Amino acid sequence: MFGRRRKRSKEDVESLDVTSDELAEDAEDADGAEDTAAPVESGRVSLPPAPRPEGPWDVSEVREPGEGRVDLGGLFVPGVEGMELRVEVAGDAIVAATVVLRDSAVQLQAFAAPKKEGIWGEVRDEIATGITQQGGVVDEVEGPLGWELRAQVPVQLPDGKNGVQVVRFVGVDGPRWFLRGVISGQGAVQPETGSLLEAIFRDTVVVRGEGPMAPRDPIVLKLPNDAQMVPDGVQQDEAQGSRFAGGADRLQRGPEISEVR
Repeated sequence: MFGRRRKRSKEDVESLDVTSDELAEDAEDADGAEDTAAPVESGRVSLPPAPRPEGPWDVSEVREPGEGRVDLGGLFVPGVEGMELRVEVAGDAIVAATVVLRDSAVQLQAFAAPKKEGIWGEVRDEIATGITQQGGVVDEVEGPLGWELRAQVPVQLPDGKNGVQVVRFVGVDGPRWFLRGVISGQGAVQPETGSLLEAIFRDTVVVRGEGPMAPRDPIVLKLPNDAQMVPDGVQQDEAQGSRFAGGADRLQRGPEISEVR
């Protein structure tokens, strides 16, 4: 099952930064947040992409990328039991996919990158700066997927009150591409519970293509031929079957946020 979410503008999606409005779009529930430290330092030197012995993978590194994965064109996303897959569009282009699994989610978005330089260090600085300018707090830690940001981002709750959403920003540099993941829900509030989301991120396959692309241009995605589109916010009485054992169930819970009094 696919949910289709339309962004407010193309610029919102193409940016590697994330705004508080964007994080609060689907917020429905409130939860606690953990304390985090000061923002990370800036002025980082770009280094060549590091080895990826456990993924995520370039399409040239996988013999059958469609085996056990959903073909979205620019990404092959692993399928797991009970997941829901949502896509996000900018104009007429699909530029991001979100895997929702129980009370957690990971948004996947791939971008073109320089041939000999990784951009994740630079992107982390930009994300951290943007969040702290909004009044949030960010901690840079070395997690299961390498260096990541754990952030408390100010958001507005559905009832109009101010709140905080806990998210994790993960990223990996590949050959001429960069894959970013944004983990929300319990997988962010309690990172030790996010191992399955991390495994999905790690087993994703990126298809950069051979055509010319400017660094940071989003790698456009497509819908599978057998996809069933469900407009955002529409509920179904019964989830439809899929190629995965558990189907693709609707998640009733929104991103993890907490009220600020």
